[in-house]
Amino acid sequence: ALRRAAGLYDPWWEQYLRWLGHAIHGNLGMSYNLKEPVTTVIGQRAVNTFWMSLLSVILTYLFAVPMSIVAARHEGKWQDRLWLTYNSITFGIPPYVFYLVMIFIFGYSLGWFPTGGTVSPNAVGFVAVFFSRIYHMILPAFSLAVFGTVAIFTYFRSGILDEETQDYVRTARAKGVKERVIFTRHILRNASLPIAANFGFVITGLLGGAIFAETIFGYPGLGQLFITSITGRDYSMITALILLNGFLGLLGALLSDIIMAIVDPRIRIQ
Repeated sequence: ALRRAAGLYDPWWEQYLRWLGHAIHGNLGMSYNLKEPVTTVIGQRAVNTFWMSLLSVILTYLFAVPMSIVAARHEGKWQDRLWLTYNSITFGIPPYVFYLVMIFIFGYSLGWFPTGGTVSPNAVGFVAVFFSRIYHMILPAFSLAVFGTVAIFTYFRSGILDEETQDYVRTARAKGVKERVIFTRHILRNASLPIAANFGFVITGLLGGAIFAETIFGYPGLGQLFITSITGRDYSMITALILLNGFLGLLGALLSDIIMAIVDPRIRIQ
């Protein structure tokens, strides 16, 4: 009776069209495990993931941009080899292993950061809750940012080295333009185009990487929700999260195109 009431005996195409019609109107069904509307649960968890991913993006660029500049300006020297070694090691480490090491050292051994949740139970008032949220986000956001720096460092360092060999740079140096002016106004600006184009994909990539981070760090976001939905066979929730992930991928590609059109006047979107 329950299967018939849910329409599971209907043809597959009829079930799909029914689901698609509901999805267009924002009705993604009920969560089998939580007994709540899927959109309500996703909305609550999405806020946590958004703020953690935003902090992670900020940390990613704060780390990766100076690293790339130092490495490119000292190509072949110990500074360059240091950051290239860091990049290679980070690229080869499985993220979940790194997350476990981070939570063991800074969460359990040193006790500097909490090992789960979003807000301390003792936090009362807007200011206390705000700083408590940031405090709970620091460790997972920093861990995500460590892996986010790999792509940014690679693109930005290569871009700087490539721009330094261009004809306009040699011409500017021959005319006696100061090296600082050449680097800041020309090389750095043009080398920033690849990482500007990659910005949208960095955001969606961090959201995907949050699956492991949120689960290991006990952070109640979309990533943790996705894992618990899979283990609990919550098919309505899984379907909605996959749909959301696909939408975010398209949004990231669109955002990258818009950013490129803004920072590069040679590009025109017809």
